[in-house]
Amino acid sequence: MKLENLTRGATISGLLPGSLITVVDVQWHGSQAVELTYKDANGRVHNQLLYRDQEDSLDLVTTPQHWNFKADGYMFRLVSEAQRIRLAHLFDPYLAIHLSQIEPLPHQITAVYDKMLPRQPLRFLLADDPGAGKTIMAGLLIKELWLRGDLHRCLVVCPGNLVEQWQDELYQRFHLPFEIITSERLASARTGNAFAETPFAIVRLDKLARQPELMTQATQTDWDLIICDEAHKMGASFFGGEIKYTKRYQLGRELSKPQVTRHFLMLTATPHNGKEEDFQLFMALLDSDRFEGRFRDGVHTVDTSDLMRRMIKENLLKFDGRPLFPERLAYTVSYRLSDLEADLYQQVTAYVRDEFNRAESLEGSRRGTIGFALTILQRRLASSPEAIYQSLRRRGERLSQVLNDLRWKMEGLPAETELDEDEADLAEWLEDSSAEEEEQLAETLVDRATAARTVEELKIEIAILQKLEALAWQVRNQPTDRKWEELSKLLQNEAEMFEANGYRRKLIIFTEHRDTLNYLVERISALLGRAEAVATIHGGTPRAKRKKIQAEFTHDTVIQILVATDAAGEGINLQRAHLMINYDLPWNPNRLEQRFGRIHRIGQTEVCHLWNLVAEETRRTGILPVICGQARCLSY
Repeated sequence: MKLENLTRGATISGLLPGSLITVVDVQWHGSQAVELTYKDANGRVHNQLLYRDQEDSLDLVTTPQHWNFKADGYMFRLVSEAQRIRLAHLFDPYLAIHLSQIEPLPHQITAVYDKMLPRQPLRFLLADDPGAGKTIMAGLLIKELWLRGDLHRCLVVCPGNLVEQWQDELYQRFHLPFEIITSERLASARTGNAFAETPFAIVRLDKLARQPELMTQATQTDWDLIICDEAHKMGASFFGGEIKYTKRYQLGRELSKPQVTRHFLMLTATPHNGKEEDFQLFMALLDSDRFEGRFRDGVHTVDTSDLMRRMIKENLLKFDGRPLFPERLAYTVSYRLSDLEADLYQQVTAYVRDEFNRAESLEGSRRGTIGFALTILQRRLASSPEAIYQSLRRRGERLSQVLNDLRWKMEGLPAETELDEDEADLAEWLEDSSAEEEEQLAETLVDRATAARTVEELKIEIAILQKLEALAWQVRNQPTDRKWEELSKLLQNEAEMFEANGYRRKLIIFTEHRDTLNYLVERISALLGRAEAVATIHGGTPRAKRKKIQAEFTHDTVIQILVATDAAGEGINLQRAHLMINYDLPWNPNRLEQRFGRIHRIGQTEVCHLWNLVAEETRRTGILPVICGQARCLSY
């Protein structure tokens, strides 16, 4: 080294044997000598003259510096910002809210931050009314757990018609990149298990429940959180003193196991079907120790407040204390059938009753399938002359084809009426199936299921159907349709249908059957004088087209009336309208609440009105007080 390298603070070796010294001061004497003041390893100060010929024996020791300002400033800022974000929840307990594209409401904040986040591990049922924003609450929970480093893998299980909606909501509002587990994704899995390769996954409920190998893949994957939407579809039931477990229930039981997931959240707006024993079986998915076992009325009554929260719309408030939802009113519009309509009603009812009695003697799933088909026939009878006529015509043609083609087994059962295992399973799940699945199932079964066991019995049934078809043709073509007349009066004379300036307000009309939908579209278009003023949604409408129709109904002033089946009662927001008519009452009261929930939801500012058309002295008259006797359309 050179003598010029002797600077204050420098560490030098070679001056003292086996020891380092630290330069305290340097004073030059000419250009060939310096007076060096230094400290030895013990901290004692020394003074010594050094000359040029001693340079070769000295070395400058470079000591590593752990802290300096020579690093990349951009990278330092990036690392410090990442650390700040990682710990941000310690300073901002509502961090997920501020990082999401949402406008949270009090009941959503309390659900996530007061009810769910403090529970470790989480086993919870969120059962707020339809339209309260359960998807928003679930997204907030996912985002908050992820920000806190407590969630790395999440699975959402939901009905097939809602998977894309879940994916869109979670990405657009929370920037969570969920991937839908499709058949293509399963086939292309590198490891053979698409669930293990997908940290944020969405899967169709029935796809998982009906494929054991797929269920095994999902349950062999470690999850931090599993969310089950429309969780009431996973219910089981007591029947004849025994528990009837569905495949969906078995799926729920497997997914909720602690070895599969740390956190388990169920979402549904209809947790209770009116049977306490079924509700306790449902709650056993969250805590089997408390709720499992044979139910005894008055004995098995367990407090569920620590496992679930249910808030009805009337109790939901804004931050200023005002009600979140406007008032909603339901009206019953009753009418009497004409003589010819009453005659058709009685004869079809008698046919259905006789076929039910014959089906009781059958065994296996065939009895339940025939019962389902006859129930659909009875429901179409109450829907419209068009629906019952088309159903009777198709059923007669189908059974005649079976007879003419001689597709017959000598022991009795027409081959074309047998169902494969999946269809029989669907028939058992009718009450819990989606509206789209129910429409498809009805079209598949109602035209071909028969209780006939011999050729002669089949001929007799075909003759009865031909007679009923002829009567239905008369009813269909008579000038009087009492149900349509009541709807026409509502459309033309009800003051709520019009703005103060006389312009027609947006209206949604629900029916259960496609034939009735087509019938109403034809008649309403003729009444309004403009076919373009009427839009439709049914089970066969593709999802992309549904979204397009929803947008057009919301923004296009030309479209005034939307006629829909229950396929529009799930996963579609229609709060642009505040008027609704049930042309058909659903047999499942939960469906009625789902329908009204399409318009009576967050964002609605007008009082919502609902009219229910019901024929007097029919089977539906009896259930009307139960489901529509109050302002709320559904009573548990």
